[in-house]
Amino acid sequence: MTRRLFLKSCAGVAATSLLGGCAQLIAQADNPPNLFWLTPKSTFGDDLLPVSFQLAVDQPYAPAALNNQRIALMNSPIQVQYYARANWTDRVPDMVQGLIVESFENSGMISSVGRQSSGLRSTFILLPEVREFQAEYFDGAAIPTAHVRINVKLIKMPDRSIIANESFEASVLADSETMDDIVKAFDLALGKVLKNLVRWTLTVGEIYD
Repeated sequence: MTRRLFLKSCAGVAATSLLGGCAQLIAQADNPPNLFWLTPKSTFGDDLLPVSFQLAVDQPYAPAALNNQRIALMNSPIQVQYYARANWTDRVPDMVQGLIVESFENSGMISSVGRQSSGLRSTFILLPEVREFQAEYFDGAAIPTAHVRINVKLIKMPDRSIIANESFEASVLADSETMDDIVKAFDLALGKVLKNLVRWTLTVGEIYD
């Protein structure tokens, strides 16, 4: 999916009739946005085993259209817009990094995990890339689908060789066009991605440790 065309501002869309939740696009300068956050994953199945390696999670890369606090939406595959008066509590890469770390901690299977910026001496570095993180109104849909895709590379230290690469993706249709339901769809989609990401990393890391 290309993002060569995207909007950093919703100015100019006031005259455009947008579907469903897109009506929230027009922001008011004197009306601060509502802030939303997402939750880490806490259930991973009963078949995971504890690992002995240490893991550092690097700052995720994200394209410019997603490298901010705004909640992105797309009416077509070539244009990114944003909801008005609705932001994430943090920039998407920072939020995702924190949720990845918390999800590993919640698994109870790894004793040493943290952000790479913390200076943790690690066996592996996990390098995430946020490739999709938007609500999609494709094909004239009135209710959006939250689409999340994160690619990760597992890097072995100290030689910094890439030992594995994988992509994790999930899409969840929102229950309605309200912002609360759209954020809940994001939370469910990201939860599926985090579950599979954690399971994959622990399994592959144990093989190469």
